[in-house]
Amino acid sequence: MPHIRHLFLQGLLAILPITITLSIFYWLGSTAETSLGYLLNLFLPDGWYRPGFGLLAGFFVVLAIGILLNAFVFKKIASIANRLFEQIPFVKTIYNSVQDIAKFALTSKANADEQTVVSVTLDNDIKVIGFITRQSIQLGASREALVAVYVPMSYQIGGFTLMLPWSRLEKIDMNVQDAMRMVLTAGIKNE
Repeated sequence: MPHIRHLFLQGLLAILPITITLSIFYWLGSTAETSLGYLLNLFLPDGWYRPGFGLLAGFFVVLAIGILLNAFVFKKIASIANRLFEQIPFVKTIYNSVQDIAKFALTSKANADEQTVVSVTLDNDIKVIGFITRQSIQLGASREALVAVYVPMSYQIGGFTLMLPWSRLEKIDMNVQDAMRMVLTAGIKNE
């Protein structure tokens, strides 16, 4: 019986990430198809609408928003919307978390290479993985430049930003995505 349970869990671990990923993409696609397809069906002549037009329209809407955000007026509108979302208590938490995750996930390879993964030494030689988010910060009357290091917590969205001297940090030869995956899964992911 333990062998069957082990095989079942092994199969579940293989299929669960794939299923969740495909479910998210299916949900995004079906939402775009349903909502935008409905709008297109209102404006297109009878018989012109084909399945997939809503998904295609969703792609072009996102592309158009990306293009418009490069214009000054739309940058200002986006800035106002960001400030609005950041003033609503519960919405602010969700909005900022999703925005941070999206920025991290969509970071270009060039930007990811500029980010530095470090080991932060805490009390009694305890080490945690951190990510340098800003260099050379002056706090208060201190003459020493500090480094902002984000230390994420496992299995949840959250973490701490520590202001530390370089002497407490050690660079790790690991890319940002692998280090973040290791931290978020508490190091249980097999390579």
